[in-house]
Formats: sequence, C-alpha cells, structure tokens
Amino acid sequence: MRTPPNERLTSDIAEPVLSAAAGSERRCILAGESAPRDGLVRLAISPDGLVLPDVAAKAPGRGAWIGVDRSALETALAEGHLRKALMRAFKGAPLTIPDDLPDRVQAALVRHLCDRLGLELRSGNIVMGSARIEEQARSGRIAILLHASDSSEDGRRKLDQAWRVGTDAEGSGLRGQTLPLDRTALSVALGRDNVVHLGVAGHPGDMRAADRVLQAVSRLVQYAGGDRASETKETGRDTSGDTDQPHGRSAIIDEYVKD
Repeated sequence: MRTPPNERLTSDIAEPVLSAAAGSERRCILAGESAPRDGLVRLAISPDGLVLPDVAAKAPGRGAWIGVDRSALETALAEGHLRKALMRAFKGAPLTIPDDLPDRVQAALVRHLCDRLGLELRSGNIVMGSARIEEQARSGRIAILLHASDSSEDGRRKLDQAWRVGTDAEGSGLRGQTLPLDRTALSVALGRDNVVHLGVAGHPGDMRAADRVLQAVSRLVQYAGGDRASETKETGRDTSGDTDQPHGRSAIIDEYVKD
C-alpha cells in the first residue's frame, strides 16, 4: 500500500514511549468511550489545517483520538459526524478532512507495524522460516505467532499446534494471529523473501518485544475490521467475529504470561 505524500507528520518511529503516559486513557471522539491511548489512533492537524493520522502520537499541538474501526470511520466521515466531532475537539479551528482519511489511517498503522517488525528484526527478536519457527515454538521460545493473510491453512495449523505445545496449551484451540497483511507486505517490511509466518521471541520472564509488537498488531487488526484476536486458552473459541474486544494487549499475551 502506498503512503499518501502528505500523510507523515513526524519522522519514522524509533522506540515507543513506554512511560506512564503510554498507559493513560483518552476518549474516542466518535464512540465517546475512554480506553488506553495505545489502543487508539491520534489525529492531528498539519500547519495548513489538514487532518492526518498521528499513530506515534508525536505531532505537536492538540490532538483528537479515535478508537473505532475503519467501517465506522467511513460512516462517520460520510454522514458528517466526524467533522462535528473534530470541530469540537479542535475548538473550531479551520480544518480540512481528506476524503481518503480512512485509507491514510490504515496506511499509517501498516507502516507503524512494519517499522516495529523491522526494529525487532534488527534486535534479534524476530524468528522466520517455518522449520525454525516450529522448533522454537515447541521449545517455548515464541511469544507471538503471526501469519500472513495469504498463508495456507495447513501451514498455519502446523505452526499453531507447535506453539500450543510450547506454551502448554494443547487442546485449547490457541492459534496465531492472521494479519491483514499478505506475504509481499511482510517480505518488504522485513527485507526478506517470501515471509509467510513469523514469530516474536520471548518467554514469560521477558515479554518486552512481544508487548511492543502486539501493541502495533492490535491497533491495525482492530481498525482493519474488529479485534480478530486468536483463540485463547480459557475459551478455546475463535473470536474473529467479535467487535467488542478490549483495546490494548491481546489476550494471547495475558494468557501466556499467566503460565
């Protein structure tokens, strides 16, 4: 997906701010509900009054936060609710809402996730290659298992099963997260050929890399079409149709930490 030329407000992310502010709550201007800010998307105004996504929350000045998915944003934009909410949030300041704002938000979230995966790869926290992922998953060294949207069912099933073994979750139905990104997008993000599956290294005593990746994954998945979190150990059910899942960290991580 190409990034619109005017979309970037700040430089590429280096490290997320994991301070007390990162855990504070903000109110969604469309839903009217408060949630941790790392589960929302900040909108900011450029110097010429253009409303743009600020997913790293680094742009100066006043911001407005949204926690709805793409479909809801498109509806709010078409029906004028977004403009009214933004006028209130920005105290009546002159602003221009681009018609392709929903596209820009998704592109920004995709870039944010790809940037994060690239950083974790350079830090040695990304595991690629089905054989290597399976081996490390079975030994309990994979904290998060991710699949490309065009990965095969057989490939996902094999690695999911290895991950359940390594996390003592056999029989639970726990599965890795299928991303709204295909293998081409993942390959470009990681600078490798044919990236279909990937794991984020970690264990219950060190989930820092997992937390960073899950924060980016959760926001993109939630925005792209609801929080399609993988099955958890407790329920053993597919939550792909649920849209009322909490913001922030996936239940996958919470369940894994409990062990």
